[in-house]
Amino acid sequence: MKNNRPVIGITAGDPAGIGPEIILSALSDSGLYKLCKPLVIGDIGVLAAAKKCTGSALNLNSVSNPSEGSYRPETVDILSVSGLDSGEISWGNPTVRTGKAMVEYVIAATDMAIKKEIAAVVTCPINKKAMNMAGFNYNGHTELIAERTGTQNFVMMLAGDRLRVSLATIHMPLSRVSESITTEHISKTIKITGDALIERFGIDFPKIAVAGLNPHAGENGMFGDEEEIIIRPAIELSVGGKYNVSGPYPPDTVFYDALNKNYDAVVCMYHDQGLIPFKIIHFTDGVNTTLGIPIIRTSVDHGTAYNIAGKGKANPGSLIAAIKMAVLQAECLNKRTDAPRLRQR
Repeated sequence: MKNNRPVIGITAGDPAGIGPEIILSALSDSGLYKLCKPLVIGDIGVLAAAKKCTGSALNLNSVSNPSEGSYRPETVDILSVSGLDSGEISWGNPTVRTGKAMVEYVIAATDMAIKKEIAAVVTCPINKKAMNMAGFNYNGHTELIAERTGTQNFVMMLAGDRLRVSLATIHMPLSRVSESITTEHISKTIKITGDALIERFGIDFPKIAVAGLNPHAGENGMFGDEEEIIIRPAIELSVGGKYNVSGPYPPDTVFYDALNKNYDAVVCMYHDQGLIPFKIIHFTDGVNTTLGIPIIRTSVDHGTAYNIAGKGKANPGSLIAAIKMAVLQAECLNKRTDAPRLRQR
């Protein structure tokens, strides 16, 4: 094993969801240990319960800090943040205690990344209702991590081998999108996306497409004027910089062009505009990554799947992809200081 492998902190997610079992399934792939040093931040008791339901033969190794990990195949190094009793874990049934625990995992991992004790954070799924039930009023991981890192301007990107989409607005009712997008905010979304493509994905002079809000990108004002009044000025502010920005393009065609490698990312106006095409392509291997924050954070692109939790059949594909993307981003950031960037397409 290479000694310079980055330590990747993997939060266990909701103890009542599929997070613990997909961790064991993912880390049964010895190839991941050639790329990184995976450290689970969660609860060894919960992982032991997941081990029973998955029939995993992996050894569970408790550590008190990242330097104690063995980081060897067939061994899962776990830094326990909570101490849940096995009787408290009922698959598919979150409680105040499990809700509190899953937030504590994220906070602990974020703090370790800020201190550079770990190179990146990979998050397993949490449940927003359980989080709120435990007294943490956030819409999800992204907002919690942004607050913890003191970040005001951040962007959610969904990324895979074939398609990357960034969101100008995230979790809000569709009825509020038009009033929430502004030229300044879209311009910031483009900049954060472009900077991340260069710094964290190793793409020189990335090509970014910006989607319109309305059908046919407004059809010259016939179906709405947000494209001309709000979106186009944001694009014009971004032209001539470190990236090639163009649009606004009709949402029904821009993703096809991106899939054909004409663009490195698509900036979308609202959540489902980007996530519907993305999940059609990358349902099992898509990755959610937060841009604009001072740490690397990637995540699975799915929920807690309470309906199958504890049955040992959850697909670890998205988690494996999230770990690999965290490694890629860590390596790209390191290479920026001592070697030319490699172009990743």
